[in-house]
Amino acid sequence: MLQGQPFSLVRSVAIAIAILVPVSVAAQGGTPPRTPDGQPDLQGVWTDTSITPLERPKALADRKVLTDAEVAQLKLRAERLFNNPASDFIPGDNLFMALWANADVVENPNATGNVFNMVPREFDNRTSLITDPPDGRLPPVTPEGRRRQLEGLASNVTTPWQFGGASTATAAPVRVLNGPEDLSNVLRCVSWGVPKIAGNINYTGYHQIVQGPGYVVFLSEVNHEARVIPVDGRPHLPSPLRQWNGDSRGRWEGNTLVVETTNFSAKSFFMGSADGLHLVERFTRTSPTTLDYELTFNDPATWTKPWTALIRLKSTDERLQEFACHEGNHHVVRGILGGARAEER
Repeated sequence: MLQGQPFSLVRSVAIAIAILVPVSVAAQGGTPPRTPDGQPDLQGVWTDTSITPLERPKALADRKVLTDAEVAQLKLRAERLFNNPASDFIPGDNLFMALWANADVVENPNATGNVFNMVPREFDNRTSLITDPPDGRLPPVTPEGRRRQLEGLASNVTTPWQFGGASTATAAPVRVLNGPEDLSNVLRCVSWGVPKIAGNINYTGYHQIVQGPGYVVFLSEVNHEARVIPVDGRPHLPSPLRQWNGDSRGRWEGNTLVVETTNFSAKSFFMGSADGLHLVERFTRTSPTTLDYELTFNDPATWTKPWTALIRLKSTDERLQEFACHEGNHHVVRGILGGARAEER
């Protein structure tokens, strides 16, 4: 959701484009199909349910890929784990780590459900989504970035798995929550932010892309959010104008859609980064059923150097469903603030 931008308007634009532009036939022979205005056709519903961790586990520090036999073994372990009702819902890189450790059951004290609430996962041979740095690990976090991460943990606006792994899950001082404004946009169902590394969150992995002359629209199932991205060459907004999900501008480089997002708000939050984040996303259709989604993050106030991750999206015939989370999220917010008042007493 954009600051000052009514959702109804954004949704109307997305629906209009979806109606006006027909869905193209599948790509053939490695050449992506074209939209009526001649652009590479990326349209469809795409899923991100990869089991691959964001960061390469330390136990696999010198390995970029797993053997086929190891992947097959992980699939067997996942089937066993996902059929154990005693196992809690487990997000983030910790799911991969549980499978690698051959766990029979997983416990998550913060879980609100068990493994039956999790969607089936896609397996491949990679040991990390991060492709740069080459070690598959996040660059060191700056003191400013670390401060923001700890503030997020202390005020319950985020959880350790939103940083990509357990390395950030160190103790943080607890801060008293005085009101809804102390909670994150996620907990208040305002916005899940940009970007979404969805497989690691598990339930945010369905997206639809629709195209029309001069625009590409990304519809996310989670919180029914829409990003309306101009691809007509217009400049970014002036620097003083800030938005929770940033200001995105797209362009075509051959068959690749490149989206640059700047002008994030100080209220934005992605793994500790905020208004200084410069995000570059690249979307390339690699087959009729796959879409490479590459993200490069550059925020010198948060990380000591830029880093890049590659997510492989898969097409699906499923439709996006309603994500029943209304702005304000009264039930959850009341519970959290009620707990804060009880702690005060």
